[in-house]
Amino acid sequence: MVKKEKYTVSGSQVLEKIKQLIREGNVRTVRLLHEGKVIIEIPLSIGAPVAAVTILAVPLLAAIGAFAALVTECTIEVEKTE
Repeated sequence: MVKKEKYTVSGSQVLEKIKQLIREGNVRTVRLLHEGKVIIEIPLSIGAPVAAVTILAVPLLAAIGAFAALVTECTIEVEKTE
C-alpha cells in the first residue's frame, strides 16, 4: 500500500528534510513543490541500499540545494510504502 505525506518546510530546511526521508528507506518518490507546481521529482527504488540511492541522488540534491536558496517556503510530497 502506498501512503502520501506532505511536509511544508522553509527553503533552508529542504535539503536536510529530503536527505532524512531518503535515509528512512521506505520512500518510493519525493516531489518538491513550490506554489503548487512540481519543481523536481526523485523516483527511488524500493529496497535499494541507502548508499546507492544517496550516491545516485547527489546531483539532484545539489540542484535542490540551489533551488532552496531561492525560495522561502516549499512543500515536499512523499510516497511511502507500508
